[in-house]
Amino acid sequence: MDMAAASFMHVDAMTFDVIAPSPWKIFGCQNGLRLFKEAKDKGSNGKQRDGSPAVMAVGVIEGTSEAIFRTLMCLGQSRIEWDFSFYRGCVVEHLDGHTDIVHIQLYNHWLPWGTKRRDLLLRRYWRREEDGTYVILYHSVIHSKCPPQNGYVRACIKSGGHVITPTKHDKPSIVKHMISIDWKLWKPYMKKGATVSMTIRFLERIAALREMFKAKEGNYFSELSPAVLTSDIDLPVIEKEEIKTEVDYKMITDERVNEAKNPVSSNLTRLDDAADEFYDVPEPSDDEHSDLAWASNASPEVGCMESYHTKLTTANIVKKLQDLTVQKKGYMDLQEMARDQECVSFCYGATLQKDQSFGIPCSWAAADPSSFLIRADSYLADQEKVKAKSTLMQMVAADWLRSDRREDDLASRPGGIVQRYASQGRPEFFFIINIQVPGATTYNLALYYMLTSPLEETPLLERFVNGDDSFRNSRFKLIPYISKGSWIVKQSVGKKACLVGQALEVHYFRGRNYLELGIDVGSSTVARGVVSLVLGYLNNLVIEMAFLIQGNTPEELPEFLLGTCRLNHLDVSKSIQTDSVRIS
Repeated sequence: MDMAAASFMHVDAMTFDVIAPSPWKIFGCQNGLRLFKEAKDKGSNGKQRDGSPAVMAVGVIEGTSEAIFRTLMCLGQSRIEWDFSFYRGCVVEHLDGHTDIVHIQLYNHWLPWGTKRRDLLLRRYWRREEDGTYVILYHSVIHSKCPPQNGYVRACIKSGGHVITPTKHDKPSIVKHMISIDWKLWKPYMKKGATVSMTIRFLERIAALREMFKAKEGNYFSELSPAVLTSDIDLPVIEKEEIKTEVDYKMITDERVNEAKNPVSSNLTRLDDAADEFYDVPEPSDDEHSDLAWASNASPEVGCMESYHTKLTTANIVKKLQDLTVQKKGYMDLQEMARDQECVSFCYGATLQKDQSFGIPCSWAAADPSSFLIRADSYLADQEKVKAKSTLMQMVAADWLRSDRREDDLASRPGGIVQRYASQGRPEFFFIINIQVPGATTYNLALYYMLTSPLEETPLLERFVNGDDSFRNSRFKLIPYISKGSWIVKQSVGKKACLVGQALEVHYFRGRNYLELGIDVGSSTVARGVVSLVLGYLNNLVIEMAFLIQGNTPEELPEFLLGTCRLNHLDVSKSIQTDSVRIS
């Protein structure tokens, strides 16, 4: 390994606990910002997913990460000092201490000639990392309090956000601004490259923010009054009664843009000539090669990229209504098939299929241990982490369940894999991780690991299995990794090890030949927000995880992985109702 590669590995090891290739490829530099595009992920069928890749601008701003974060969060009039696209904005609903719904209206003077004003309705989430990094993530939603506005075309942000990372001396900070957006252009007539051009122009707000901080010498927010500061950041709490009356908002992804929760009759009232006012003035079409588009759009010239929106005509309306009839019949057939499938019984430990080839959707396999970094034997002296070489246990089964209540102690249930081994008097020991996602429907993802050697041969594991909950909570670690999926999900989940028991409520169930960990995701507001986001994109994700017991003393180092897993395009509709699981 050359010196550059060695240096990169050291930095990455200090920042993340996963070794993974970067999905970003630079395609230009403009106004002092480096411009990157994201490689498209392939779907479960091996084909590239539809939709334009995300674009990211990276710049350096002379300000602290906190000052930049507060500036970006502000929706007041102070924003017009740097955001040339901003007309006005407001908070529609405050969801919790880290999440809200915001409505932003944009000017159109910076858009191509003849383009109508755009507005955005976003679910916005933010957090602060231990190193002072601030993360802001957002995506488009539907909300009953903020329907589409006359005179505006509502653009759809599929994923977007900012990552503000401080340097060693607090400032300057490195600011990354990523966005994947459908501007709702009129595809047959608008230049395809206008989408890229508009997106890059939108990202150039970071350059304007940089220049403003430079003019203010990095002290922009110190000039604002405390009232302005708190009104934009410390959002008011909405009364519970008001929240109860709300129609639940939903995430808009590429596959769900046309699945709004409105009945067909409601949709028909909107399909009239008045809808034409939301379309842009036509421009000549241009069929440039996509490879040239990115390079040309690093300059003011227009290149090529997909857009999605099509104009509705009377003929199109009739065709769409016919399609709805066919789709409704197909949906009813699928419901009947689902009911038939639920009549089939399953055993605990056999409700999620295994596929080591990674080709079957809604399946599991063991992940490559070498993708994860663990503490080396010299960690206490130099904080060095090294690649894991293997796992102590073998992953042998998985469950993907749904229920109207929390399902605990799955390993104790008759007929399951754990009890079958116990009934035969076999010596194997099982370690079960039961991730519980509460809600109107509770989902359980249970991962079963088997140890074939005597427990006594691994003192740290034996101490964990037989120890008290306080010790267990202080040592059990999870390393998450979204290897395929949307940037917003990757950023929200991260690639850093987490002491699960310090962040979430964990219930431990000790049996004769097993220990089961019931991890309650609903016990943390932040975790609920992240998992809610993940569930919305779930069938487009490949999720990898590694589990270990943290080593804190020289005798406990180097660390070792208990096990890994790779979950391939899970689907909530394919989860198994617990009533269908055989217990005898």
